[in-house]
Amino acid sequence: MTEATGAEPCDVLVIGGGPAGSTAAALLAERGLDVVLLEKDAHPRFHIGESLLPQNLRILERLGLAEDVARIGVHKPGAEFFSDISGENVAFPFARSLDQSYTHAYQVRRSEFDKLLFENAGRRGARTAEHSRVTDLALAPAPGERARATVATPDGTRELAPRFVLDASGRDTFLGNRLRNKVSNKHINNAAVFAHYRGVAQRDGDRAGYISVHLAEDGWFWMIPLTGGVMSVGFVGTQSAFRQRETSNEEFLERRLRESPTAHARMLNAERISEVHATGNYSYRATKSWGEGWAMIGDAFAFIDPVFSSGVLLAMTAGELGANTAQTWLRDPAAGRAAAQAAELRLRRDMDSLSWLIYRINCPVLRHMFMSPSNRFRMRDGIVTMLAGSFSRGRMSLPVLAVKAVYYTLQGARRLGWSPPPAAAA
Repeated sequence: MTEATGAEPCDVLVIGGGPAGSTAAALLAERGLDVVLLEKDAHPRFHIGESLLPQNLRILERLGLAEDVARIGVHKPGAEFFSDISGENVAFPFARSLDQSYTHAYQVRRSEFDKLLFENAGRRGARTAEHSRVTDLALAPAPGERARATVATPDGTRELAPRFVLDASGRDTFLGNRLRNKVSNKHINNAAVFAHYRGVAQRDGDRAGYISVHLAEDGWFWMIPLTGGVMSVGFVGTQSAFRQRETSNEEFLERRLRESPTAHARMLNAERISEVHATGNYSYRATKSWGEGWAMIGDAFAFIDPVFSSGVLLAMTAGELGANTAQTWLRDPAAGRAAAQAAELRLRRDMDSLSWLIYRINCPVLRHMFMSPSNRFRMRDGIVTMLAGSFSRGRMSLPVLAVKAVYYTLQGARRLGWSPPPAAAA
């Protein structure tokens, strides 16, 4: 194998120290590979995606972090949805999932959670570095050759020569931008504004710790309880919703909260304690997630609307799959290509399963089904199973098919004049 002259060799370079990158780096390092994990910022740093899913616990146990996350998180036994039209709400407890392996999750501050994952990768043997931004990357010129990465650090420039590159750069989509293979999702072209508050009315009893989703006419709000009495509050809206934004992000978020009867009722004594963040072009996917000696994982490959809190689980799952791809590739490139293709198909399948629901979250028919869930053919339990993070398991086939059959039947009836009850109307 040809060495890149003057560059520091390593087996795997992981670009990005978020959940995908830190998961992959930890798993690869514990298997004895020489891994360099680079983070352009420094932990702790703010990030959205604060609501985990039960299936995250399997990966956290594998990483040895389950107890640490329980310590920093708020116990999350389910999700609930509110209708702004009727004021009604419905709960989806994870205990109803068809997959009983894990029946709770946690709400976490991503600053703390991501720091745990990053430091864990270092403890397991990865060479970690913060304030380290990859500014240039020459992919391997031929099979068996090394890539070459140029890294800007506080001390100057660092040159690396990895045998394999995992792009976990998140929404920066480092390779996606360079390869120009990132495609925005025209079906889910939303944007979001969000902040942290104190004094938001908390849920109690059986619903203590639930994530709350408040369905508005042209989007939805999240309310995620965090430790210390803090609530993460955000609005995700359609293009038409954001075309009405004629003021600052702060004023826009406050106005949208006032206009939502169910969300506003919980915000009467709220005080904002953070700046208001905003993000656009919300959903995208790369046309291909891998190539000769490289793979994209996590948000570097794809991002979908977070209404079902899938982001961190998809990222950590991609980290697992990316680690397997890199290790397999370095041992046997032909087998590595097969592993990369299988990983991409798995991730696309999971995202497609979720996207079917996400595409329709603003549709009156699907909102009617969410707000008045039937468990005939175990449809409600199937939805809970998806909300718990088992996106495309075989046992879900009949319930999910039943949900789709009922949806298309009601949608057909709507075209013939039937209207959903007011609880779902949009």
